[in-house]
Amino acid sequence: MKTTYTFTVLRYVHDITTGEFANVGVALYAPEAKYLSAICTPRYGRLSRIFLDINGDHFRSLTRFIQARFEEQAEKLRGELPLEGRPKSVMEIAQAILPPDDSSLQWSDPGGGICEDPSKTLEALYVRMVQRYEERQQLPSREDEEIWKEFKKELESRHVVAHLQAKRIVAKDYDYEFQHARQNEVWHMYEPVSLDLIQAESILDKANRWLGRIVSLKDSPDKFSLHMLLGEPRDEKLKGTYVKAQNILHKMPVEHEFIKEHEAAQFSSKLAEEIAKHEAQEAAEKK
Repeated sequence: MKTTYTFTVLRYVHDITTGEFANVGVALYAPEAKYLSAICTPRYGRLSRIFLDINGDHFRSLTRFIQARFEEQAEKLRGELPLEGRPKSVMEIAQAILPPDDSSLQWSDPGGGICEDPSKTLEALYVRMVQRYEERQQLPSREDEEIWKEFKKELESRHVVAHLQAKRIVAKDYDYEFQHARQNEVWHMYEPVSLDLIQAESILDKANRWLGRIVSLKDSPDKFSLHMLLGEPRDEKLKGTYVKAQNILHKMPVEHEFIKEHEAAQFSSKLAEEIAKHEAQEAAEKK
């Protein structure tokens, strides 16, 4: 006999600012069949390859806790007689076990359908949503700081880093502190931005966040230009998304330029020349 069901996917969200995630479990609830279950993977090898610094023991304990709570709720459900008062959706149960907050484990929006065997449907969803990615090799995403390290090597070799300082740009409704800046008539900001993420959606979301940030800073009395030190995706399938992200960033309403990683040496040399020229001019003006 066919029965309705709802399901939700358990996601490991490594960084809520980028939204990067990996599916690690599935929960399914079919009230008419008195069926509730979840499958959560205790394996974190794939997550370590993607995110590098995951705490494996903590991850295993969390997924085991979640699966155990679902098993407890399923036992209670099987012993209940009336349909009245039962949860109508898997989200009521899932969020009672793991409430929505800023932690690394998050529930997806629910899905649903009609099936004949909820158990087989759960297994199929788990294979499709989680297991199929277990053995897929993925390049880890890179943080902004990793991109800065690549540029910093070239900048340090030309004694440029010592000329950079932090600068907070304050606008009417928003302020933001850039970590690498120098002043020459206007403020020049040198900002590392990693677009080497594992999902196309995350790349575009990050580009849009930067666009919104610069729009909010545009009315600052401190005029500035933005030099984005871009880390591009190493996954060839994301190159088209990388182009779209740059198109979004080009809408920033301030003077800006993009410097790619392979341009780091040329960029550093040019910046060193500009700094030396500026210092020479200042010295001549003081005489």
